[in-house]
Amino acid sequence: MRLITIAFLIQLLGITVSMTGCNRANDDMDKQKPNVLFIAIDDMNDWTGFLGGHPQTITPNLDRLAEKGINFTNAHCPAPGCSPSRNALLYGIEPFNSGLYPFYSDEIHASLMEQYTSLPRIFKENGYETFGAGKIHHGSKEDERQWIEYFQASPGKKQFKEGEGYIRGKDGKLSFRPTFHADEAHVDYQVASYGIDILKKQHEKPFFLAVGIVKPHLPFDSPVRFFDSLPEHIEAPDILENDLLDIPKIGNSFRRAGDDRAFKKDSAWEDVRRAYLACISWADYNIGRVLEELESSPYANNTIVVVWSDHGYHLGEKMSFRKFTLWEEATRVPFIIYDPRQENQTEGRECNQSVSLINIYRTLTEMAGLPTPDYVDGESLVPQLKAPNTPLNKPAITSWGRGNYAVRIQDWRYIRYFDGTEELYHHDQDENEWYNLADSPEYQSKKLELNKYLPDQEAPLIEEYIAPWSLEGADKARLIKKHSNE
Repeated sequence: MRLITIAFLIQLLGITVSMTGCNRANDDMDKQKPNVLFIAIDDMNDWTGFLGGHPQTITPNLDRLAEKGINFTNAHCPAPGCSPSRNALLYGIEPFNSGLYPFYSDEIHASLMEQYTSLPRIFKENGYETFGAGKIHHGSKEDERQWIEYFQASPGKKQFKEGEGYIRGKDGKLSFRPTFHADEAHVDYQVASYGIDILKKQHEKPFFLAVGIVKPHLPFDSPVRFFDSLPEHIEAPDILENDLLDIPKIGNSFRRAGDDRAFKKDSAWEDVRRAYLACISWADYNIGRVLEELESSPYANNTIVVVWSDHGYHLGEKMSFRKFTLWEEATRVPFIIYDPRQENQTEGRECNQSVSLINIYRTLTEMAGLPTPDYVDGESLVPQLKAPNTPLNKPAITSWGRGNYAVRIQDWRYIRYFDGTEELYHHDQDENEWYNLADSPEYQSKKLELNKYLPDQEAPLIEEYIAPWSLEGADKARLIKKHSNE
C-alpha cells in the first residue's frame, strides 16, 4: 500500500498547521503552474494493449495510464520519420510550413533555435526548471536555452548468447536478440532512473521533465525476461498477398521491400516480431518505473503526463519493414494525456477522432498558461480533454517529402503523391487498407472533400544540414530532393 503522507493525515483531521520545506513548496506550486512529465517513445506503433494493435503485447503500465487519462486512439504523426516528426512536434510547425521534410544532422539545431522556440525552451523561458534525458530531439541537444540539465546515458557492453534470437548483416543494427547484461547497463533503464531521480528531488519551481525512451527502435534487443514472457508462437499481422497491385509507383518506392524479402527467405519474421514486442514491453517497464515514482511523489496531483511515439512501424504489412510510408502502420501512434487536476474525470475515456501530434505544443502551453508563439500550427486539445467528443477543426495530416501527404479523418485515409497519384481507404470497412478506392467513381466526392485539407502552399525543402546518410541508397530521400519544386 502507498504510504499516506503526514500532510494528508493532517488534512483529514482538519488540523491547520504551518508547513515548511517540501510540502510548502509543492503547495505553492499547486496554486501556480502544473508540472509536466513528457515521455517520448521511439518507433512504437499501435502494438499496445490500450490500442489493440497486437493481441499478444504486454504493456500494463501504459494501459493503466490510458485508463486514467485520455487515450487518443486515432493519433497520427506529422511525418513517418524520427527527425521530421520530432522537429514538427517540438517546434510546433508542420513540415510543409517549415521545409523540414527529411532527416537532418545535429548542425541544423542552432539554425532552428534562431527561428523557432522549442517546447522545452518556452517552458524554461517562463519560469520552469527543464530537465531532459534520452531521445527527445532527433539526436542529443544539450542546449542551455532549453534545459537546465540534460542527462546522457553511458551504456554498458551488450551481452548476447550464441543462438539466441536472430541477426542479419555485420553491423549489428538489424539485431533481434535478447540481452543478458544487467538492466542498469541499458540506455532506457538509465534514462528512466534519471527521471526517477528528478522526481525524488525537492523543486521550488514547477518543472518540465522530458524522458526519451529509445526502444523499440532498432536494434530490437532487450533483457531476456521480456522475450521469455511472450507466448511460444507470435501471431503475424493480417497481410493480403496481392495488396500492392493497386498502389501507385511512388507509394511502392517508399517501402522497405528488401528487408521483407530477406526475413521471408530466412524464415525470421516471427523472430523479428517477437523482438519488437519484447522491446515494447521493455519500454513499458521503464515508463512504469517513472510513473510509479511520480505516483508516490509530492507532485502526483499537479503533474500533467504526456506520452507519445514519434511514428509507427511496419512489421510485414504492405510487404514492408520499418517506417517511411503514408499508410496506417507508419503513421498511427500511441498518444495519452493525463491531467490529475481535472475535476470529475472518469476513467477509461477515449478520443476516437483523428488527432495529430502537432497539437501537443498548443495543448501544453494552454494547460500551463504559457504564451504560444504565433507561428505554431495545430490546435489545443484542452476541449477534448474535458469532453473527448468535442469536434476538432482539422484532421491529422502526415507529410513525407514535399508534395506527399496523407489526410486521416475518423473513417478515411486519403493519400496524394507529388505526381498526382492517389490512394483512398475506407477504414470503417477496410481497416487494413487493402483496397484502394481512389479510382472508384462513387468515391470521387470523398476525395475532393479530403483534398481540401492539403496545404495550399508548401515550404521549399531546406537542403542545408540534410543528414548525408539519409541520401545514400534511399529512394524516398532522393525523391524528396528531386521534387522539391523550388
